[in-house]
Amino acid sequence: MGPAPGPAPLTHRRVLKISLPIMLAAMTTPLIGVVDTGVVGQIPAAEPIAAVGVGAVILSAVYWIFGFLRMGTTGLTAQAAGQGDSAEVAALLTRGLMIGLAAGVMFILLQPLLYPLAFAVSPASPEVEAMARDYMQIRIWSAPAAIAIYGISGWLIAQERSRALLGLQLWMNGANMALDVVFVLGLGWGVSGVALASFLAEWSGLAMGLWMCRAAFRHPSWRDWARVFDRVRLKRMAVVNADIMIRSALLQAILVSFLLFGGRFGDATLAANQVLLQFLYVTGYALDGFAFAAEALVGQAFGAGAVDRVRRGAALTTLWATITAGLLSLLFWLFGPAFIDILAKASDVRLLAREFLPWMIAAPVMQIGLTMLDGIFIGATRSADMRNMMLLAALCYLAAVWLLTPVWANHGLWLALHVSFAARGLSLLARYPALERAAHAVSAARQAG
Repeated sequence: MGPAPGPAPLTHRRVLKISLPIMLAAMTTPLIGVVDTGVVGQIPAAEPIAAVGVGAVILSAVYWIFGFLRMGTTGLTAQAAGQGDSAEVAALLTRGLMIGLAAGVMFILLQPLLYPLAFAVSPASPEVEAMARDYMQIRIWSAPAAIAIYGISGWLIAQERSRALLGLQLWMNGANMALDVVFVLGLGWGVSGVALASFLAEWSGLAMGLWMCRAAFRHPSWRDWARVFDRVRLKRMAVVNADIMIRSALLQAILVSFLLFGGRFGDATLAANQVLLQFLYVTGYALDGFAFAAEALVGQAFGAGAVDRVRRGAALTTLWATITAGLLSLLFWLFGPAFIDILAKASDVRLLAREFLPWMIAAPVMQIGLTMLDGIFIGATRSADMRNMMLLAALCYLAAVWLLTPVWANHGLWLALHVSFAARGLSLLARYPALERAAHAVSAARQAG
């Protein structure tokens, strides 16, 4: 009997095999909002469009609270896979599903509190509020499915099954768009039709996700309740997820406050900033594919205690992210003005967006380090470092806003945002040696064991 096969080599092809399907999956997501708006826009009134927009934003914000489930599940599952612990890989899927389903049920039960609070924060006209409430009262019933899919997505990414994730996203988004057309244009159900389309797409997406994970359900450990509810493993998962949730909340606070601060400089500047933020979102979609690859490859290597593979996984994914970021900066430089003209019709908004466009040309390069280090640290489940460095970045951002905006107005605000990018990337880079030392410790513990 020959020796057991070693781990698969870390190659450029392997990185692209993980990254490209994830990038394609991310690109399909904005299409849902376009189709939702397009079909309901055929109703000759403004209120239905506003109601779908308000309802979708509120529910997205609610679901986003549990976005940590995707990242935490990826890191923990990748490490279990790297350790060859198939029982823990299966148990992690069960834990992720249980957290997602329980969170969704909690939101359903909290409906009487959720809607008044949401409309107090984001008031609307009585007509829009009534329609938005109808929308949310239908779609909230798919909250368990929508949040559980975060766990499934993280579990699939950890095992490099990004093509399965692409298939899942294409199914959900395609079903949503097709049902939009049938329910709204065909049956005339209006806002309720859009909500029902999302409800059915999310539950069917959960069904497909479970089918894609069917191999895990052949392993008895998925229902080994002593393992699933093991106190030590649950505590570790809770700590990792809590750190990532705090990190994500701080990131969201930076982006929201950026828009609010921009409002001080007039409506046209606020609109120009909103247009330019779309460039950031495009950059995020593009670089996330490589960050997710880093989560899987670094996580597997970290779990195995293979420091050289941790370093190679980080280097290869970052190389491709750097190439992509450079291409994005070039595209923004060449075609940014045309993109602005597509997104904005008002001449004053166009002129201001062009004035601040250089900040967007620089943004992809500025985001390489922080995006890739996020993926690397998620894979290694170094969530406390992510939380602490995000807090540092937020403090640097606020200090920069306070110092720079009185002098350079909106240019100062954009510079403050770039300061937060640099602070986050450089501080995580400073913590990277500790990550490798932790991988060395894992290796030593495995050898001693």
